[in-house]
Amino acid sequence: MSKKEGAPRGGPRARQFAIAEAVVRAGSVSVEDLVESTGVSAMTIYRDLAILESSGVLQRHRGRVVAVANGLHEADAAFRLEQSSSDKQAVAELASDLIAPGSSIMLDDSTSGVWVLRSLPEHTPLTVVTNSLLVAKEVITTSSDKLVVTGGEYQSWAQSLMGPAAVRMIRSMHADLCFLSASGIFEAGCYHPYQEVVEVKRAMLESAETRVLLLDHTKFGRRALFKFADLTEFDHVVVDAHTPRGILSQLSDLGVHLMVVETSASRS
Repeated sequence: MSKKEGAPRGGPRARQFAIAEAVVRAGSVSVEDLVESTGVSAMTIYRDLAILESSGVLQRHRGRVVAVANGLHEADAAFRLEQSSSDKQAVAELASDLIAPGSSIMLDDSTSGVWVLRSLPEHTPLTVVTNSLLVAKEVITTSSDKLVVTGGEYQSWAQSLMGPAAVRMIRSMHADLCFLSASGIFEAGCYHPYQEVVEVKRAMLESAETRVLLLDHTKFGRRALFKFADLTEFDHVVVDAHTPRGILSQLSDLGVHLMVVETSASRS
């Protein structure tokens, strides 16, 4: 992209997200390309790259910037919480309409779960079951909901608890709803790079009465190592307004029950 057309707006964090998305999309780019596309100095780009490297999104290799967060790896939770945040918020707001006061809900380590909680009206009584410390912190600091945190081994990159203990505890319960997300959607399958995360997602999927999948449009066409579900296993698949119509049509033809965020124009 040219400097005139592609320079990101919104400060350093917005620029870092733009850099990350450009690198992940292309696979690798040069520092010179990033300087040209953002309109900032090479020194500023190197500072941004250092931050993104520490988040596990990308790395520098032989003079080029290479994507790390892809089908084999996942970025850390703090970075993912802010990534595509406006789309995730819109999806979460629509999905939150499914939650009745007094419900029990399961939320996995997907950062979309945090946005679901933030979308709920104040003083909505809930029981929240999660393996995510980000979700747990959100419950503790913003509500008086009942909170159940699974056991398991702490994984710092996800800020979550994983492993057999977490899976056993989840399978011992039954919730009204679960809200999950995926790293990628490919040929109507839901994928994630890590087996231990897949096991938690699968346990929640099988331990809830109503199953909800939260997706932003960037997930489509991406595949990771491990498949954890088919889209048709979910009662609701909630997608953002930027999801291409062709994809929506394909999913509808497969029998996927879609909830699509309305565009600003259609809401006015």
